[in-house]
Amino acid sequence: MHNITTKILLGDSREVLKEIDDNLIDLIVTSPPYADRRKNTYGGISTEKYVEWFLPVSEQLLRVLKPTGTFILNIKEKAENGERSTYVLELILALRKQGWLWTEEFIWHKKNSYPGKWPNRFRDSWERVLQFNKARDFNMYQEAVMVPVGDWANGRLKNLSETDKIRDNSKSGSGFGKNISNWLKRSMVYPNNVLQFATVCNNKNHSATFPEELPEWFIKLFTQPNDWVLDPFLGSGTTSEVSQRMGRNSIGIDIIPEYVEMVKEKVAQKESSIFSHNKIAV
Repeated sequence: MHNITTKILLGDSREVLKEIDDNLIDLIVTSPPYADRRKNTYGGISTEKYVEWFLPVSEQLLRVLKPTGTFILNIKEKAENGERSTYVLELILALRKQGWLWTEEFIWHKKNSYPGKWPNRFRDSWERVLQFNKARDFNMYQEAVMVPVGDWANGRLKNLSETDKIRDNSKSGSGFGKNISNWLKRSMVYPNNVLQFATVCNNKNHSATFPEELPEWFIKLFTQPNDWVLDPFLGSGTTSEVSQRMGRNSIGIDIIPEYVEMVKEKVAQKESSIFSHNKIAV
């Protein structure tokens, strides 16, 4: 394995990103401050100003991402006064106007979400994970995230009609008519776009930590060893830690000095235990 570089940078992403070369990054995976949240640390950008605040960041992300790269954005609109905010939808439309292709939307289902009830809704147990690209032809390694087919295949095979077992062409001409039994006999299959990860109970001294499984899944899907991963809102450092462990180069940026120092210490400690011969540039 080649030397792995893990850069942890302090500053406002709108400015720090300007120091990164064009077309360097293979994958951006991040969860920025949500609107009206974390006012004591990240300023609590209002829903009305969120798009205006985010577009200078995404402009730089568009520049530093390779044409074959992918931008993964974990974000969630809130409910206030009995109505859902529209700022995420407005952001999606603004990103498309900026030049991004909105290619997919994943759902992160929080498996350990506590039950709850409000007068007009239930507790949130999912968040959006939006995929954007610069071009329609982007790198994607689907085999890296295949999952076991499970015991359900045996029962499903029993219920197949004779037509399902033999036909190769759709009667409607859509091309979806396959020999389904061939797929169900496989031990591994491709996953769907609903990702089931538990939330993090130990928040690593940060108010909004996402689980390691989330960036890990996308790093597997969209990168190979020695590729470059970027998180412009690094927070507790999950993306950098996972990238380091998986043998990817990475750059993490955060505006809070305490978080930056904490992450620097963590990646330096893990350097000796995981990649003793690697270079850590901080």
